[in-house]
Parts: sequence; structure tokens; C-alpha cells
Amino acid sequence: MVISTAFTNSTEVYEWLSTFINFEKVKNQHGFSIDHMKALTELAGHPESCAPSIHIAGSKGKGSVTGMIAAIFEAWGKKTARYASPHVSDFRERFTMGKEFFAENVYAAAGNELRALVDLHSAGIEDITFFELFTLWFFLCARQARCELMSVETGMGGKLDATNVLDPLLYVITIIELEHTEYLGNTIAAIAGEKAGIIKHGRPLILAEQSDEALEVFTAHAARKESPLIYFPENAEIQNLLIDRNGTSFTLLLKNLAALGTTVFRELFLPTPGEVQAKNAALSVLAVKTAYPEIEESAIRQGLAGFTLPARFERISETPPIVIDGAHTGRSVDLCLKTFNSLYGSGGILIFGCAEGKDVLSMAELCVSHFSRIIITRPGTFKESRPEEIYAAFAREAERLNEKPEILFLPETGQAVDRAVELALEHGLPILGTGSFYLAGEIRKRFPV
Repeated sequence: MVISTAFTNSTEVYEWLSTFINFEKVKNQHGFSIDHMKALTELAGHPESCAPSIHIAGSKGKGSVTGMIAAIFEAWGKKTARYASPHVSDFRERFTMGKEFFAENVYAAAGNELRALVDLHSAGIEDITFFELFTLWFFLCARQARCELMSVETGMGGKLDATNVLDPLLYVITIIELEHTEYLGNTIAAIAGEKAGIIKHGRPLILAEQSDEALEVFTAHAARKESPLIYFPENAEIQNLLIDRNGTSFTLLLKNLAALGTTVFRELFLPTPGEVQAKNAALSVLAVKTAYPEIEESAIRQGLAGFTLPARFERISETPPIVIDGAHTGRSVDLCLKTFNSLYGSGGILIFGCAEGKDVLSMAELCVSHFSRIIITRPGTFKESRPEEIYAAFAREAERLNEKPEILFLPETGQAVDRAVELALEHGLPILGTGSFYLAGEIRKRFPV
């Protein structure tokens, strides 16, 4: 019998977990199942039930909403464990206690508990994946740290996601877009159906504004589950939106909520610029006030004002101005560009790279007319990328539109960033890095925040 040396820190646990198959890196040819997680959490004594939780799914904005909910609860004085993905600079960003990482002894103790469980029972649970074990590690850390609340983001989908062992206070579903179509389906209705799979009987659903196609799916699912549907456009309104380089302020009106009546939060502030972040914040406030009507306005204000998240329109340099954003779909890139152009003007420098399988053409169509120089690069090495094809798509789109930005191909990310900074300083231009969270992370490494 081999006796493993006990883990002493988070890095040792992460390196062990990295020996398991990781579908964030390689495509899953065998489908997904929730059965592994049900078996694992039962064997572990159901750590996912160690504290009340809110479960967040969606295509865009779910990481921000997860973090904002956790920030508000922390400001309310509750020890709140947060689970989200992907990370940008440090894998521990994926689960934290409030703004801080868990203590190293918590990561280690939970890791030892996890490995002991796997060693004893792995023979009966074949093909355990990285994400399943990583998710269970989070739940074990939350239990070890005696958290009081949890804010938990799904991974790629919903119904078969490893986090769907939760029985939360309520659900939040953000905007639905076409994404991960090889796994979730190639229509909005199919993807919405996967996300709706997290809804359980009788639990309220807080739903962001949706297309008619997605709304029909969510309405039907909520009705079948007898789940109260709280639809954002019918229950909340953003007013007096003001955006500058330092952040976003707005007034939020909550209405038609039986437990609350009509409530007005004037001049809420977020340190992240952008209308989309105001919408994420408003959705978060609607969720926490539904779960806990008694939560004080001061906690909401303090939580939002102190909330930041890496690579969500994050300014990482002043001279030259550099903004990074993890936008990687047509809609999210469009929103990012609108915010960037409104604050920094057009004609700046774009560093762009995305993983294989993304809709490069739609993003190229959006980008080429807004920048004087575009540098195409590889978004790190974590996921497969085809930068040569991305460069060709951008060049073709520029030619088709008769736009003449200078398009450079520098596949080594460090070289691309260095060249962008040289050009920015020489010509007095701002830089935007987008197309992938992995690219944002590579850029961020070179500018300690």
C-alpha cells in the first residue's frame, strides 16, 4: 500500500488535480454526467450543503454577478465563499473567501480530505475529471473554513455541470448567447435549456433580460418546477447611468417585489466602467434582496464600491493606458469596444487573440474599423489557438471594408505586448487587449496590478 505525503499548500493540491483529465484543455468525446459529483459529494458528507448558497449560470456576466453577490454578502458581515472561472493570473482566483484566498492550511486540509476520498473510492468512479474534483475541493474548503454563505458559478453549461449538486436559496441566470455549441447545442433555445437545467423545484429564478427564444424556454422550465420567476425587466430599472474611466454610477429601482415593495438605490457606484457591469450589479442586487430582504443598503453600496474582478474591463496601466477584457464572443466584444471607444476614443491599438472554435469573423468585423493598429497574437498556451487563421480573417475583413489599420502578426504574446507598448508610447495611443481571458492573463502578468 502506497502512503502519499500529506499536502501542505494549495500548489501541491493543484498539481495533483492537474493529473486528471481536464476538458478545459481537451475536447470531451464522451459526454458529461452529473453522476460523478452526486457520488463524490455523498461520499464526502455533502459539503455543498455546508452553508446557504446562490447558484449562477448564463453565457456572459456570470463571473461578475457571482463576485458581486459575494462582495455584498461580505460587506453584510457574512463569511462568503465564492466559486468562479476561469482564473486570470492565479488558480486560487477561482475560489475565495470574500476578496481573499482561503488560508493555505484550508486548501491543504481540504486537499488531503479530497485525495483520501479519491484513493478509497476511485475504483467505483471511473474517469473522474479535473473540474469535478476542483469543484469538490471548493466545497471542502468552504466547509473547512466554516463559511456562512456561498456564491457559486456554473462552469460551461448547467444541467450536467459539476456545481449542479447544489440546492440553493435561489438561481440567477444571466444573458444567454450562442457559446460552446459543440456541447450545448447550436440554437439559443438549446443553450437556454441546458442552463435552465439548474432550476430545482420551488426555488426562485432571478432572470436577466433575454431574447424571446430564451425567455420562452426559461418561463416553461420555471413553470414546470413551480419556481417563482423574477424577470429583471419587470422588476428592476436602471436610471441615471454615468460612465467614466474611473467607474460606473447609476440609480437602481426595484419594483413589483412583494417582500420589498418599491425600493430605490440612488447613485450606486462600481469601480469598473461599462453599462454591462451596471446591469450585472443590478441583477446581483435583485438576487440578494430576494434572498435576504433584510440586507442593509449600506452593505449593497459598500460591496459594489469595493468590487473588482481581473480582466473585466480592467485598467492595468496609466502610461500608456492599457485595458484588458476577457470578451470572447461577438456580443461581449461589441460591448467592450463601445465602452473603450466612449472612454478612450477610436484609433488606438488592439492586441487580439482567441482560442480555437470562436467566431473570429464576427469579432474581426467589429474590431477592424476602430483601431489604427491591430496586433494578432496567441492567447497563451492553455488552449489551442490558430493565430495564423485569425490574422488572415482580420486582414480579409479590413480589405473587404476598405479599412486600412496596420495589422501585425506577432504570435509570441510577450513580443506582441512589447510592440504594442512601443507604438502606444510613440504615438500617444491607448491599448485594448481582448478576445480571451487567457490573453488577458498573459498581458496582465507583465503589468503587476
